[in-house]
Amino acid sequence: MSKVLVVDDQRNLRATLVMMLRGAGYDVDEAGDADEGCDLATKGAYDVVLTDLRLGPGDGMRVLRAAREIPGPPEVIVMTAFGTIESAVEAMRDGAFDYVEKPFGERELVVKVEKALEKRRLEGQVQAFASEFKERYGFANVVGRSQALRDLLARVVKIAPTDATVLITGESGTGKELVAKAIHASSRRADRPFIPVNCAAISDTLLESELFGHARGAFTGAASARKGMFEEADGGTFFFDEISETTPAFQAKLLRALQEGEIRRLGENRPILVDVRVIAATNQDLLAAVADKRFRQDLYYRLAVARLHLPPLRERREDIAQLAAFFLDKYNRKMGRRARLGDGVLEALGAYDYPGNVRELENMIEQAVALSGDGPLSVDDVVPTAPGAERTPPASGRSLAHAVDEAERATILGALRDTDGSRERAAEVLGISPTTLWRKMTRLAISFD
Repeated sequence: MSKVLVVDDQRNLRATLVMMLRGAGYDVDEAGDADEGCDLATKGAYDVVLTDLRLGPGDGMRVLRAAREIPGPPEVIVMTAFGTIESAVEAMRDGAFDYVEKPFGERELVVKVEKALEKRRLEGQVQAFASEFKERYGFANVVGRSQALRDLLARVVKIAPTDATVLITGESGTGKELVAKAIHASSRRADRPFIPVNCAAISDTLLESELFGHARGAFTGAASARKGMFEEADGGTFFFDEISETTPAFQAKLLRALQEGEIRRLGENRPILVDVRVIAATNQDLLAAVADKRFRQDLYYRLAVARLHLPPLRERREDIAQLAAFFLDKYNRKMGRRARLGDGVLEALGAYDYPGNVRELENMIEQAVALSGDGPLSVDDVVPTAPGAERTPPASGRSLAHAVDEAERATILGALRDTDGSRERAAEVLGISPTTLWRKMTRLAISFD
Protein backbone atom coordinates (compact mmCIF):
# COMPACT_ATOMS: atom_id res chain seq x y z
CA MET A 1 0.00 0.00 0.00
CA SER A 2 1.45 3.36 -1.06
CA LYS A 3 2.07 5.87 1.75
CA VAL A 4 0.91 9.49 1.50
CA LEU A 5 1.55 12.40 3.88
CA VAL A 6 -0.95 15.29 3.99
CA VAL A 7 0.31 18.60 5.42
CA ASP A 8 -2.30 21.35 5.95
CA ASP A 9 -2.99 23.73 8.86
CA GLN A 10 -6.78 23.74 8.27
CA ARG A 11 -8.12 20.86 10.32
CA ASN A 12 -11.39 20.35 8.43
CA LEU A 13 -9.75 20.39 5.00
CA ARG A 14 -6.97 18.10 6.22
CA ALA A 15 -9.52 15.60 7.57
CA THR A 16 -11.38 15.66 4.24
CA LEU A 17 -8.18 15.02 2.28
CA VAL A 18 -7.21 12.15 4.55
CA MET A 19 -10.66 10.58 4.14
CA MET A 20 -10.51 10.96 0.31
CA LEU A 21 -7.08 9.34 0.02
CA ARG A 22 -7.83 6.51 2.44
CA GLY A 23 -10.98 5.83 0.46
CA ALA A 24 -8.78 5.52 -2.66
CA GLY A 25 -6.72 2.82 -0.92
CA TYR A 26 -3.71 4.74 0.38
CA ASP A 27 -2.01 4.59 3.78
CA VAL A 28 -2.25 8.22 4.93
CA ASP A 29 -0.57 10.24 7.71
CA GLU A 30 -1.26 13.88 8.49
CA ALA A 31 0.57 16.93 9.86
CA GLY A 32 -0.87 20.27 10.95
CA ASP A 33 2.13 22.59 10.47
CA ALA A 34 5.46 22.91 8.66
CA ASP A 35 7.60 21.67 11.56
CA GLU A 36 5.59 18.47 11.98
CA GLY A 37 5.42 18.05 8.20
CA CYS A 38 9.21 18.33 7.81
CA ASP A 39 9.76 15.86 10.65
CA LEU A 40 7.37 13.25 9.25
CA ALA A 41 8.49 13.76 5.63
CA THR A 42 12.12 12.99 6.50
CA LYS A 43 11.34 9.94 8.68
CA GLY A 44 8.24 8.29 7.31
CA ALA A 45 9.36 6.73 3.97
CA TYR A 46 6.43 8.25 2.03
CA ASP A 47 5.74 7.78 -1.65
CA VAL A 48 3.86 11.08 -2.02
CA VAL A 49 3.73 14.23 0.11
CA LEU A 50 0.71 16.54 -0.39
CA THR A 51 1.37 19.93 1.20
CA ASP A 52 -0.28 23.33 1.25
CA LEU A 53 2.08 26.17 0.37
CA ARG A 54 0.66 28.42 3.11
CA LEU A 55 0.85 26.84 6.54
CA GLY A 56 -0.02 29.63 8.96
CA PRO A 57 3.30 30.77 10.43
CA GLY A 58 5.17 28.09 8.44
CA ASP A 59 5.94 27.60 4.78
CA GLY A 60 5.09 24.62 2.57
CA MET A 61 8.33 25.19 0.64
CA ARG A 62 10.17 24.01 3.77
CA VAL A 63 8.27 20.73 3.64
CA LEU A 64 9.04 20.38 -0.07
CA ARG A 65 12.77 20.94 0.40
CA ALA A 66 12.99 18.64 3.44
CA ALA A 67 11.21 15.86 1.55
CA ARG A 68 13.34 16.20 -1.60
CA GLU A 69 16.66 16.22 0.28
CA ILE A 70 16.36 12.70 1.68
CA PRO A 71 17.66 9.62 -0.20
CA GLY A 72 14.94 8.09 -2.42
CA PRO A 73 12.76 11.19 -2.01
CA PRO A 74 8.95 11.10 -2.31
CA GLU A 75 7.10 12.93 -5.04
CA VAL A 76 5.62 16.20 -3.73
CA ILE A 77 2.32 17.76 -4.82
CA VAL A 78 1.67 21.29 -3.59
CA MET A 79 -1.76 22.83 -2.95
CA THR A 80 -2.19 26.47 -3.79
CA ALA A 81 -5.03 28.95 -3.52
CA PHE A 82 -6.60 30.70 -6.52
CA GLY A 83 -4.38 33.49 -7.84
CA THR A 84 -1.08 32.15 -6.43
CA ILE A 85 0.02 30.02 -9.37
CA GLU A 86 3.41 31.78 -9.38
CA SER A 87 4.19 30.13 -6.03
CA ALA A 88 3.25 26.72 -7.43
CA VAL A 89 5.56 27.23 -10.42
CA GLU A 90 8.39 28.16 -8.06
CA ALA A 91 7.71 24.98 -6.09
CA MET A 92 7.95 22.89 -9.26
CA ARG A 93 11.29 24.51 -10.05
CA ASP A 94 12.41 23.35 -6.59
CA GLY A 95 11.43 19.75 -7.31
CA ALA A 96 7.66 19.47 -6.80
CA PHE A 97 6.01 16.93 -9.11
CA ASP A 98 2.81 18.95 -9.68
CA TYR A 99 0.38 21.37 -8.09
CA VAL A 100 -3.37 21.39 -7.49
CA GLU A 101 -5.35 24.61 -7.24
CA LYS A 102 -8.00 25.02 -4.55
CA PRO A 103 -10.83 24.28 -4.65
CA PHE A 104 -10.41 20.88 -6.31
CA GLY A 105 -12.47 17.71 -6.60
CA GLU A 106 -11.71 14.25 -5.28
CA ARG A 107 -11.12 12.80 -8.76
CA GLU A 108 -8.64 15.54 -9.69
CA LEU A 109 -6.65 14.94 -6.52
CA VAL A 110 -6.58 11.15 -6.85
CA VAL A 111 -5.46 11.38 -10.50
CA LYS A 112 -2.57 13.68 -9.49
CA VAL A 113 -1.49 11.25 -6.77
CA GLU A 114 -1.73 8.28 -9.17
CA LYS A 115 0.47 10.08 -11.71
CA ALA A 116 3.01 10.91 -9.01
CA LEU A 117 3.12 7.25 -7.95
CA GLU A 118 3.49 6.11 -11.56
CA LYS A 119 6.46 8.46 -12.03
CA ARG A 120 8.01 7.08 -8.84
CA ARG A 121 7.51 3.49 -10.02
CA LEU A 122 9.05 4.23 -13.44
CA GLU A 123 12.06 5.97 -11.87
CA GLY A 124 12.48 3.00 -9.54
CA GLN A 125 12.51 0.64 -12.52
CA VAL A 126 15.09 2.77 -14.34
CA GLN A 127 17.28 2.91 -11.24
CA ALA A 128 16.93 -0.84 -10.73
CA PHE A 129 17.93 -1.44 -14.35
CA ALA A 130 20.91 0.90 -14.02
CA SER A 131 21.95 -0.77 -10.76
CA GLU A 132 21.62 -4.21 -12.34
CA PHE A 133 23.75 -3.11 -15.30
CA LYS A 134 26.39 -1.61 -13.03
CA GLU A 135 26.40 -4.69 -10.77
CA ARG A 136 26.59 -7.05 -13.72
CA TYR A 137 29.58 -5.29 -15.23
CA GLY A 138 31.22 -4.20 -11.97
CA PHE A 139 30.67 -0.51 -12.68
CA ALA A 140 29.01 0.41 -9.36
CA ASN A 141 31.80 2.83 -8.42
CA VAL A 142 32.60 4.07 -11.93
CA VAL A 143 30.69 7.35 -11.94
CA GLY A 144 30.13 9.70 -14.88
CA ARG A 145 28.25 10.24 -18.10
CA SER A 146 30.82 11.87 -20.40
CA GLN A 147 31.37 10.49 -23.89
CA ALA A 148 34.97 9.62 -22.99
CA LEU A 149 33.81 7.49 -20.05
CA ARG A 150 31.04 5.85 -22.08
CA ASP A 151 33.54 4.93 -24.80
CA LEU A 152 35.88 3.48 -22.18
CA LEU A 153 33.18 1.36 -20.56
CA ALA A 154 32.02 0.11 -23.96
CA ARG A 155 35.56 -1.20 -24.55
CA VAL A 156 35.63 -2.74 -21.08
CA VAL A 157 32.42 -4.68 -21.84
CA LYS A 158 34.04 -6.08 -25.01
CA ILE A 159 37.41 -6.90 -23.44
CA ALA A 160 36.22 -8.32 -20.11
CA PRO A 161 34.83 -11.70 -21.30
CA THR A 162 38.16 -12.55 -22.97
CA ASP A 163 41.34 -13.66 -21.21
CA ALA A 164 43.47 -11.02 -22.93
CA THR A 165 46.03 -9.22 -20.79
CA VAL A 166 45.18 -5.55 -20.37
CA LEU A 167 47.36 -2.46 -19.96
CA ILE A 168 45.56 0.51 -18.36
CA THR A 169 47.27 3.88 -18.67
CA GLY A 170 46.38 7.24 -17.19
CA GLU A 171 47.47 9.83 -14.66
CA SER A 172 47.48 9.04 -10.95
CA GLY A 173 44.04 9.22 -9.41
CA THR A 174 42.03 8.53 -12.57
CA GLY A 175 40.63 5.23 -11.26
CA LYS A 176 42.75 2.56 -12.96
CA GLU A 177 42.15 -0.02 -10.23
CA LEU A 178 38.39 0.58 -10.41
CA VAL A 179 38.45 -0.23 -14.12
CA ALA A 180 40.57 -3.33 -13.46
CA LYS A 181 37.98 -4.51 -10.92
CA ALA A 182 35.20 -3.85 -13.43
CA ILE A 183 36.99 -6.02 -16.01
CA HIS A 184 37.36 -8.81 -13.45
CA ALA A 185 33.75 -8.52 -12.25
CA SER A 186 32.35 -9.02 -15.75
CA SER A 187 34.72 -11.82 -16.76
CA ARG A 188 34.36 -15.59 -16.40
CA ARG A 189 36.78 -15.27 -13.47
CA ALA A 190 34.44 -13.08 -11.41
CA ASP A 191 33.93 -15.74 -8.73
CA ARG A 192 37.69 -16.24 -8.32
CA PRO A 193 40.17 -13.92 -6.53
CA PHE A 194 41.07 -10.41 -7.67
CA ILE A 195 44.50 -9.71 -6.20
CA PRO A 196 46.06 -6.23 -6.55
CA VAL A 197 49.69 -5.41 -5.81
CA ASN A 198 51.36 -2.00 -5.91
CA CYS A 199 54.79 -2.52 -7.43
CA ALA A 200 56.09 0.83 -6.14
CA ALA A 201 55.28 -0.03 -2.54
CA ILE A 202 57.36 -3.23 -2.32
CA SER A 203 61.08 -3.71 -2.86
CA ASP A 204 62.10 -5.83 -5.85
CA THR A 205 63.36 -8.76 -3.75
CA LEU A 206 60.27 -8.81 -1.55
CA LEU A 207 58.01 -8.41 -4.60
CA GLU A 208 59.42 -11.59 -6.16
CA SER A 209 58.95 -13.54 -2.94
CA GLU A 210 55.43 -12.20 -2.43
CA LEU A 211 54.37 -13.01 -5.98
CA PHE A 212 56.06 -16.34 -6.64
CA GLY A 213 56.45 -17.68 -3.10
CA HIS A 214 59.56 -19.30 -1.65
CA ALA A 215 60.92 -22.60 -0.43
CA ARG A 216 62.02 -23.18 3.12
CA GLY A 217 65.51 -21.73 3.64
CA ALA A 218 65.46 -19.82 0.34
CA PHE A 219 66.74 -16.77 2.20
CA THR A 220 67.44 -15.64 5.74
CA GLY A 221 64.21 -15.78 7.73
CA ALA A 222 62.41 -18.19 5.37
CA ALA A 223 61.63 -20.71 8.10
CA SER A 224 58.94 -22.45 6.07
CA ALA A 225 57.74 -22.74 2.49
CA ARG A 226 55.14 -20.24 1.41
CA LYS A 227 52.72 -19.91 -1.48
CA GLY A 228 52.99 -16.75 -3.55
CA MET A 229 50.15 -14.47 -4.53
CA PHE A 230 50.21 -15.88 -8.06
CA GLU A 231 49.23 -19.27 -6.69
CA GLU A 232 46.58 -17.69 -4.48
CA ALA A 233 45.14 -15.96 -7.55
CA ASP A 234 44.91 -19.19 -9.57
CA GLY A 235 41.79 -19.01 -11.74
CA GLY A 236 41.38 -15.30 -11.02
CA THR A 237 42.87 -11.94 -11.96
CA PHE A 238 46.15 -10.35 -10.89
CA PHE A 239 46.41 -6.56 -11.02
CA PHE A 240 49.88 -4.96 -11.17
CA ASP A 241 49.60 -1.28 -10.30
CA GLU A 242 52.55 0.96 -11.24
CA ILE A 243 54.13 -1.83 -13.32
CA SER A 244 56.71 0.68 -14.60
CA GLU A 245 58.38 0.66 -11.16
CA THR A 246 59.66 -2.94 -11.53
CA THR A 247 63.24 -3.83 -12.52
CA PRO A 248 64.20 -5.55 -15.79
CA ALA A 249 65.22 -8.66 -13.80
CA PHE A 250 61.75 -8.98 -12.29
CA GLN A 251 60.16 -8.17 -15.65
CA ALA A 252 61.94 -11.18 -17.20
CA LYS A 253 60.42 -13.51 -14.60
CA LEU A 254 56.99 -12.00 -15.03
CA LEU A 255 57.25 -12.41 -18.81
CA ARG A 256 58.02 -16.11 -18.37
CA ALA A 257 55.02 -16.52 -16.07
CA LEU A 258 52.79 -14.91 -18.69
CA GLN A 259 54.19 -16.84 -21.65
CA GLU A 260 54.48 -20.27 -20.03
CA GLY A 261 51.64 -20.09 -17.51
CA GLU A 262 53.99 -21.31 -14.80
CA ILE A 263 56.06 -19.92 -11.94
CA ARG A 264 58.92 -21.10 -9.75
CA ARG A 265 59.11 -20.39 -6.06
CA LEU A 266 62.35 -18.83 -4.85
CA GLY A 267 64.75 -21.65 -3.98
CA GLU A 268 62.90 -24.25 -6.05
CA ASN A 269 63.39 -25.58 -9.58
CA ARG A 270 60.02 -27.32 -9.88
CA PRO A 271 57.59 -25.28 -12.02
CA ILE A 272 54.05 -24.68 -10.78
CA LEU A 273 51.27 -24.22 -13.32
CA VAL A 274 49.03 -21.18 -12.74
CA ASP A 275 45.97 -19.89 -14.60
CA VAL A 276 45.94 -16.15 -13.98
CA ARG A 277 44.74 -13.22 -16.07
CA VAL A 278 47.04 -10.22 -15.73
CA ILE A 279 45.97 -6.59 -15.81
CA ALA A 280 48.67 -3.94 -15.44
CA ALA A 281 48.47 -0.20 -14.92
CA THR A 282 50.89 2.70 -15.11
CA ASN A 283 50.92 6.47 -15.03
CA GLN A 284 54.15 6.52 -17.04
CA ASP A 285 54.85 6.39 -20.79
CA LEU A 286 55.94 2.74 -21.12
CA LEU A 287 57.07 3.16 -24.73
CA ALA A 288 59.48 5.88 -23.56
CA ALA A 289 60.64 3.50 -20.81
CA VAL A 290 61.21 0.82 -23.46
CA ALA A 291 63.28 3.26 -25.52
CA ASP A 292 65.34 4.10 -22.41
CA LYS A 293 65.89 0.36 -21.68
CA ARG A 294 64.02 0.68 -18.38
CA PHE A 295 61.18 -1.61 -19.46
CA ARG A 296 61.36 -4.76 -21.54
CA GLN A 297 59.87 -4.37 -24.99
CA ASP A 298 58.70 -8.01 -25.12
CA LEU A 299 56.86 -7.61 -21.79
CA TYR A 300 55.26 -4.38 -23.00
CA TYR A 301 53.72 -6.07 -26.02
CA ARG A 302 52.72 -9.07 -23.91
CA LEU A 303 50.83 -6.78 -21.51
CA ALA A 304 49.34 -4.40 -24.09
CA VAL A 305 47.22 -6.97 -25.91
CA ALA A 306 44.29 -4.75 -24.96
CA ARG A 307 45.05 -1.17 -24.00
CA LEU A 308 42.78 1.25 -22.18
CA HIS A 309 43.54 4.89 -21.50
CA LEU A 310 41.76 6.80 -18.71
CA PRO A 311 41.43 10.50 -19.49
CA PRO A 312 42.22 12.97 -16.68
CA LEU A 313 39.28 14.58 -14.93
CA ARG A 314 40.03 17.97 -16.49
CA GLU A 315 39.24 16.40 -19.89
CA ARG A 316 35.82 15.14 -18.80
CA ARG A 317 34.51 18.06 -16.78
CA GLU A 318 30.89 17.06 -17.43
CA ASP A 319 31.42 14.23 -14.92
CA ILE A 320 32.49 16.52 -12.07
CA ALA A 321 28.99 17.37 -10.78
CA GLN A 322 27.92 13.70 -10.71
CA LEU A 323 31.16 12.63 -9.03
CA ALA A 324 30.83 15.40 -6.43
CA ALA A 325 27.26 14.30 -5.64
CA PHE A 326 28.41 10.66 -5.38
CA PHE A 327 31.22 11.48 -2.94
CA LEU A 328 29.04 13.90 -0.95
CA ASP A 329 26.43 11.18 -0.44
CA LYS A 330 29.13 8.62 0.39
CA TYR A 331 30.74 10.70 3.15
CA ASN A 332 27.47 12.08 4.50
CA ARG A 333 26.37 8.48 5.11
CA LYS A 334 29.76 7.43 6.43
CA MET A 335 30.05 10.35 8.89
CA GLY A 336 26.35 10.76 9.74
CA ARG A 337 26.29 14.28 8.28
CA ARG A 338 23.81 16.22 6.13
CA ALA A 339 26.20 18.52 4.29
CA ARG A 340 25.25 19.90 0.89
CA LEU A 341 26.97 22.00 -1.74
CA GLY A 342 26.28 25.70 -1.33
CA ASP A 343 26.00 28.47 -3.91
CA GLY A 344 28.79 28.60 -6.46
CA VAL A 345 30.52 25.38 -5.38
CA LEU A 346 29.66 23.35 -8.49
CA GLU A 347 30.87 26.21 -10.70
CA ALA A 348 34.16 26.39 -8.76
CA LEU A 349 34.58 22.61 -8.92
CA GLY A 350 34.01 22.73 -12.66
CA ALA A 351 36.74 25.36 -13.11
CA TYR A 352 39.39 23.55 -11.02
CA ASP A 353 42.09 21.54 -12.88
CA TYR A 354 42.47 18.51 -10.51
CA PRO A 355 46.16 17.58 -10.68
CA GLY A 356 45.19 14.59 -8.50
CA ASN A 357 42.18 13.73 -10.68
CA VAL A 358 39.18 11.84 -9.23
CA ARG A 359 41.12 10.88 -6.12
CA GLU A 360 41.72 14.56 -5.38
CA LEU A 361 38.05 15.45 -5.87
CA GLU A 362 37.07 12.68 -3.45
CA ASN A 363 39.60 13.92 -0.92
CA MET A 364 38.31 17.49 -1.25
CA ILE A 365 34.72 16.40 -0.57
CA GLU A 366 35.72 14.10 2.31
CA GLN A 367 37.71 16.84 4.04
CA ALA A 368 34.93 19.39 3.57
CA VAL A 369 32.30 17.07 5.06
CA ALA A 370 34.57 16.10 7.96
CA LEU A 371 35.63 19.64 8.86
CA SER A 372 32.50 21.65 8.08
CA GLY A 373 29.71 19.42 9.37
CA ASP A 374 26.04 19.84 8.46
CA GLY A 375 24.63 22.57 6.27
CA PRO A 376 25.82 24.17 3.02
CA LEU A 377 29.49 23.88 2.07
CA SER A 378 31.08 27.04 0.68
CA VAL A 379 33.62 27.31 -2.11
CA ASP A 380 36.38 27.90 0.47
CA ASP A 381 35.31 24.74 2.33
CA VAL A 382 35.69 22.55 -0.75
CA VAL A 383 38.04 23.98 -3.37
CA PRO A 384 41.72 24.52 -2.45
CA THR A 385 43.29 27.85 -3.26
CA ALA A 386 45.43 27.48 -6.38
CA PRO A 387 49.03 28.77 -6.18
CA GLY A 388 49.01 32.45 -7.05
CA ALA A 389 45.22 32.67 -6.96
CA GLU A 390 43.79 35.80 -5.37
CA ARG A 391 41.24 34.77 -2.81
CA THR A 392 40.48 36.72 0.33
CA PRO A 393 41.91 34.79 3.28
CA PRO A 394 39.75 34.07 6.31
CA ALA A 395 40.03 36.26 9.41
CA SER A 396 42.64 33.93 10.90
CA GLY A 397 44.88 34.58 7.88
CA ARG A 398 44.96 30.86 6.98
CA SER A 399 42.88 29.01 4.42
CA LEU A 400 41.20 25.71 5.27
CA ALA A 401 43.47 23.88 2.81
CA HIS A 402 46.55 25.39 4.48
CA ALA A 403 45.35 24.37 7.94
CA VAL A 404 44.62 20.82 6.78
CA ASP A 405 48.06 20.56 5.13
CA GLU A 406 49.78 21.75 8.32
CA ALA A 407 47.90 19.20 10.45
CA GLU A 408 48.69 16.43 7.97
CA ARG A 409 52.36 17.40 7.83
CA ALA A 410 52.65 17.40 11.63
CA THR A 411 50.95 13.99 11.90
CA ILE A 412 53.21 12.40 9.28
CA LEU A 413 56.37 13.85 10.82
CA GLY A 414 55.27 12.55 14.23
CA ALA A 415 54.72 9.06 12.85
CA LEU A 416 58.11 9.08 11.14
CA ARG A 417 59.84 10.19 14.35
CA ASP A 418 58.06 7.47 16.34
CA THR A 419 59.18 4.78 13.88
CA ASP A 420 62.79 5.99 13.48
CA GLY A 421 62.13 7.13 9.92
CA SER A 422 60.70 3.82 8.66
CA ARG A 423 58.14 4.69 5.99
CA GLU A 424 56.64 1.21 6.02
CA ARG A 425 56.04 1.28 9.79
CA ALA A 426 54.90 4.91 9.71
CA ALA A 427 52.36 4.05 7.01
CA GLU A 428 51.09 1.20 9.17
CA VAL A 429 50.74 3.53 12.18
CA LEU A 430 48.87 6.06 10.05
CA GLY A 431 46.59 3.40 8.56
CA ILE A 432 47.58 4.12 4.95
CA SER A 433 49.68 2.34 2.33
CA PRO A 434 53.38 3.17 1.89
CA THR A 435 52.57 4.51 -1.58
CA THR A 436 49.94 6.88 -0.19
CA LEU A 437 52.43 8.03 2.45
CA TRP A 438 55.05 8.65 -0.24
CA ARG A 439 52.58 10.68 -2.30
CA LYS A 440 51.59 12.77 0.71
CA MET A 441 55.24 13.38 1.63
CA THR A 442 55.95 14.48 -1.95
CA ARG A 443 52.93 16.81 -2.04
CA LEU A 444 53.76 18.32 1.35
CA ALA A 445 57.54 18.53 0.62
CA ILE A 446 58.41 16.35 3.62
CA SER A 447 61.94 14.91 3.78
CA PHE A 448 62.93 12.76 6.74
CA ASP A 449 66.47 11.38 6.79
